[in-house]
Amino acid sequence: MGKLTPTPGQTVGPFYGYALPFPKDNELLAPGSAGSIRLQGTVYDGAGEPIPDAILEIWQPDAEGNVVQRTGSLVRDGYTFTGWGRAAVGNSGVFTFTTVNPGPTPPVPGKPAAAPFISVAVFARGLMNRLFTRIYLPENEEALAADPLLSSLDPERRSTLIARRDPDGGLTWDLRLQGANETVFLDFESVEGASQ
Repeated sequence: MGKLTPTPGQTVGPFYGYALPFPKDNELLAPGSAGSIRLQGTVYDGAGEPIPDAILEIWQPDAEGNVVQRTGSLVRDGYTFTGWGRAAVGNSGVFTFTTVNPGPTPPVPGKPAAAPFISVAVFARGLMNRLFTRIYLPENEEALAADPLLSSLDPERRSTLIARRDPDGGLTWDLRLQGANETVFLDFESVEGASQ
């Protein structure tokens, strides 16, 4: 058999916006539930214009820092916090989730503790693959300074991963795909034989 030649990659969308959204996909728990907050923001392109057809997915621990392992993400019951959600942005590029402030997860033996964060995956037009990033809470400056990922970044780049606390207790975090103040994105490499 001859050598195989790879075919060109395809962009991620915008067709995914018709198949991936589902009822209450952005509600990790019901709005108004005890401890619930609103996480909102805008997705911008390299020119600073809102992107109207992106989808964000988030994964996070609960308020006590427990990594939730409950089913029910695709059929929301309004009570079960699963730690996962998906939100399509509107025509103005704005996304909204109803979630909780994530608690700090227990440290991995031999590694420094990470500040509480929300993991984010981004699907948007023109992307060959989804992008990964994080949202950190703004309050605990000591934990933020000690976080392994944040401490590896230049101070001006760190700020792209830290949300702003709203007067009502919610969080605002804007995502910039390119250009000035581009959000820091993570590169996950697969290492054969590595444990998760």
